[in-house]
Amino acid sequence: MKIGDLRLKVLFFRSGAGVEPVRKWLILLPTNHKKAIGEDIKTVQFGWPLGMPLVEKLEPYLWEVRTRVSNGIARVLFTVDGNLMILLHGFIKKSQKIPQKELNTARSRSKQYQEA
Repeated sequence: MKIGDLRLKVLFFRSGAGVEPVRKWLILLPTNHKKAIGEDIKTVQFGWPLGMPLVEKLEPYLWEVRTRVSNGIARVLFTVDGNLMILLHGFIKKSQKIPQKELNTARSRSKQYQEA
């Protein structure tokens, strides 16, 4: 992979208060989790558009990167704006269905990003 092959540039969603929730979440994860999630995000950057099993479209303008980690599946919910991949929300999912609270968080941040 070369920089010229890059299709999406990653941008962390930043709240009005300047907080980057996904970056903050990643910092708290074990090193091996961070590495695996980072590799999967890089794969999306260079291979966009991608589908299952790595990327799942949840609804219009909202996707998730799915990374297997030791205690479940790490999910990074994101939206795409032109050539930007905006990382909205991250969490470790332990059940089959994404909790509504997690979806609502990503939707809210996506709306904030669009209004900025």
